[in-house]
Amino acid sequence: MTDLRIFIGWDSREEVAYDVARYSVLKNASIELDVVAIKLDDLVTNQVYTRDIDPLASTEFTYSRFLTPYLANYSGWALFFDCDFLFFGDVAELKSFMDPSKAVCCVQHDYKPKETTKMDGQAQSIYPRKNWSSFMLFNCDHPSTKKLTPELVNTESGAYLHRMNWAKDDEIGDIPIAWNWLEGWNSVDEDGEPKAVHFTSGGPWFENYQDVDFAEAWRQAAMEIRK
Repeated sequence: MTDLRIFIGWDSREEVAYDVARYSVLKNASIELDVVAIKLDDLVTNQVYTRDIDPLASTEFTYSRFLTPYLANYSGWALFFDCDFLFFGDVAELKSFMDPSKAVCCVQHDYKPKETTKMDGQAQSIYPRKNWSSFMLFNCDHPSTKKLTPELVNTESGAYLHRMNWAKDDEIGDIPIAWNWLEGWNSVDEDGEPKAVHFTSGGPWFENYQDVDFAEAWRQAAMEIRK
């Protein structure tokens, strides 16, 4: 019996980032995980995802992430996170945040990036609740979460989805910042040691981001995979 289902956003430009995210979350877990890649091509082939291509979408999973409850059969708890994460903590600790009154739990950042671009030249958008949706612990049984049907995900605006307007404010639970620690924004001195580093602007798999914080730890994980 799987203890926690995990869905990771997969992007063809960042396949190695996905590999490291998957490897690091499994390496540090003390519970059994079922890890699934959310691949847009598969969802399109199966006619689950039918949205038109959005030129402003920075990743292939910009919208498909919200299909996590559907992919989990609207049952139990499921964790989604972007592919540009590196884990140091044990996701078993997230069980303490599984409040049945909440539709979703996340790190509630007040993040306003200064950069105008990120990763491989993608535009850096600024909007309320930015990065909340990059790490979401879904209560898939919750009535508000069950609103996230393929029909809704395929038709609603990005603002509605990413700002979590599908849930009431008091249905959004708070997770400590350590679980979505934003490289380049958070600091160890002010925010403590991360349990999961999020390379939100760009990570060591891109040429121009070789010297970001925790780059060496990421490269070590990548080397362990190769071995």
